[in-house]
Amino acid sequence: MTHGRRPPVRVAAAALLGAVLLAACGGTSDSQPIAAAAPAAAEPADTSAASAFTQVFASATTIDQPFDGAALAGTDAVVWFWAPWCTLCRAEAPDVNTIVERYDDRVTFVGVGGRGAIDEMQGFIDDTETGGLPHVADLDGAIWQAFGVYAQPAFAFIDDDGTIEVFVGGLGEDALAERLDALTA
Repeated sequence: MTHGRRPPVRVAAAALLGAVLLAACGGTSDSQPIAAAAPAAAEPADTSAASAFTQVFASATTIDQPFDGAALAGTDAVVWFWAPWCTLCRAEAPDVNTIVERYDDRVTFVGVGGRGAIDEMQGFIDDTETGGLPHVADLDGAIWQAFGVYAQPAFAFIDDDGTIEVFVGGLGEDALAERLDALTA
């Protein structure tokens, strides 16, 4: 089945799709990724962006280097969602590395591994040479859920004003660069 590009949807719809598509590994060669909005989960008492990001990443287990979710607040950021066994995630890793190198001075990057054990995630990082960005292990799926991510690969593009756009599916180097140019404009 071929999916066309769809307008952003609310987290409830993404969660419902997530339940249905839990076993998916991104799109196939004949499908188009689906864009989805990722509104914050329950409104925290402190509604600042720093507090929201800190809460989302509070229970995260770091895979390879320190990471503080508050670092995403007030900055342009990209969160890359991947799974250690996902062939599409592995295939796009060189493009992610290139983009990280190109935009590192303007954008904060973080990888969020899920649907696997920490040793498998560390193997993915080692194999794909993506250790140049911090990676967080989302062992319970809370981070994926907070961003409305239901399949991998996926990207959350966070504008410095707190606006979040989630793109589910693989993006090549050119498409990533196009989105980051728009994000940093």
